[in-house]
Amino acid sequence: MNSEKTQKVLKQFEEVGIIPVVVLNDAKDAEPLGKALMEGGLPAAEVTFRTDAAEESIRRMSESFPDMLVGAGTVLTTEQVDRAVNAGAKFVVAPGFDAEIVQYCLDRDIPVCPGTQSPSEVMAAVKMGLDYVKFFPAENSGGLKMINAIGAAMPAVKFMPTGGINAENVVEYLKSGRIFCCGGSWMVKADLIKEGRFDEIKDLVAAAAKIVKENR
Repeated sequence: MNSEKTQKVLKQFEEVGIIPVVVLNDAKDAEPLGKALMEGGLPAAEVTFRTDAAEESIRRMSESFPDMLVGAGTVLTTEQVDRAVNAGAKFVVAPGFDAEIVQYCLDRDIPVCPGTQSPSEVMAAVKMGLDYVKFFPAENSGGLKMINAIGAAMPAVKFMPTGGINAENVVEYLKSGRIFCCGGSWMVKADLIKEGRFDEIKDLVAAAAKIVKENR
């Protein structure tokens, strides 16, 4: 049974439809990127914890845009969970299934979405009380066909496919009843962020938001 806090975050995931997966190498880019995401119509960001700037980026984005759904991705340790949440992250995403991280988050009422790739991993998540998981890397792991195959055995579970999702294939995912949202980075590419091309990012985000509106 999801807590009230987790239910609220899951509802936001579903409403946004596509969660921008962001890699920030410089925290100064957090605010202009957040502005582009908000104005483009996808008020959410999964800031990957694989750069030194991730923690401060989450803090700046969360403080500048308190209504934005800002979370931490690529979380590998419980120490990173603490750092992310203390910086303002509203959810945690892991690339794989780690029971220690999941339990740590559940014990602290932190919405957590572990990565899965197989029926066994999905079953492990269900056993811990989760009915939503990340499916990663989505396209390399069989895509929607694989999700449907696993989902047929566990119909209560919803998935967030991430990895290889783009403007061309996201529609089929969004139309599936097994998907609560998709994770994607095509609208927030590292070179666009590095070069400060936030107007272009805003346009790409707006196009993605339109796809969600037309297919959910």
